[in-house]
Amino acid sequence: MAASEELPKTSTGKVLLTGGTGFIASHVLDYLLDHGFDVVVTARSDEKGQRIVKSVDQSVGKKVSYVVVEDIAQEGAFDKAVQSDPPFDFVIHTASPYQLHFDNPIADCLDPAVKGTTGILKSIQAFAPTVKRVVITSSSAAILSPPNHPKVYNESSWSDVTWDLAMNPQHTYRASKKFAEKAAWDYVTTSKPNFDLATINNTYTFGPVPRSLADASNLNTSNRRIFDLVKGNMREAIQPTAPVFTFVDVRDVALAHVRAMTVPEAGGKRFYVVGGFFSNPKLAGIIRANFPTLDGRLPVEGADDFPADHWEFDNSRSKEVLGIEYTGLEKSVVDTVESILRFEE
Repeated sequence: MAASEELPKTSTGKVLLTGGTGFIASHVLDYLLDHGFDVVVTARSDEKGQRIVKSVDQSVGKKVSYVVVEDIAQEGAFDKAVQSDPPFDFVIHTASPYQLHFDNPIADCLDPAVKGTTGILKSIQAFAPTVKRVVITSSSAAILSPPNHPKVYNESSWSDVTWDLAMNPQHTYRASKKFAEKAAWDYVTTSKPNFDLATINNTYTFGPVPRSLADASNLNTSNRRIFDLVKGNMREAIQPTAPVFTFVDVRDVALAHVRAMTVPEAGGKRFYVVGGFFSNPKLAGIIRANFPTLDGRLPVEGADDFPADHWEFDNSRSKEVLGIEYTGLEKSVVDTVESILRFEE
């Protein structure tokens, strides 16, 4: 399949999608089902799994089911999940903790991320020999090295965070993404499984909230700032944008996962998936211009805090290999706000 082509409207194959209740996974699920894949999602409980299945209109022939994986860091957690009849052809692994505050950095973040990633690869190799490719959701956190930024970041860039630094909760999350991704590439190199690997290194991700979202407390971290603007939580003072000024739309991230799964040339590659730059004042300005009834909830217009000497990014690989055409900031924000307003109703 040429990288610039859309996926065929009807595809054949069965996909295991982990982290099914997650923001990115919910959009990956939509793309997979729209293109005819049979999908099994993992969830941490029956209640969450049922909520995912109920959010999908299965009257039009879409095939989705779920399997419970309570703790992805447990030894053999995915052994049963990867076994299926008919067997799986692909695995997309999005399950990983994403929070910025931890009581125990190792138990709460590093172990689930690293062991969850290597654990599923071991399970696939042992029990799912038909799997051709595994796509893992990594992060731009595995690429960036604040504050020691180069002029340009691309897929050759790796975070300089160390294991010792990861014990500082301020650095735990980005360390977990680096070490989990490194462990995945090391596993494929040393164990030589039947499948190959691709990773998606996406930055702050905006976009429509999942249909299966239970309540606003489960909103993804990136969208939280848009939610706070819409709810008036920044009315008195807009929060600083730092440390991240890059964004991508979740639908582009989801499509990148599915293309990385199906495009032959994507195997063995990382993909830095980033659509552009943003700042909190820019977000407020877009909301004000497109939703005048929300003006009273928004902070007064002020100076933009986007730094004049900000580093650049090179996302050419995702465009050339995966054929991604990135969504602009305004459309991403408008669609996000509309989805939040529908959720409020």
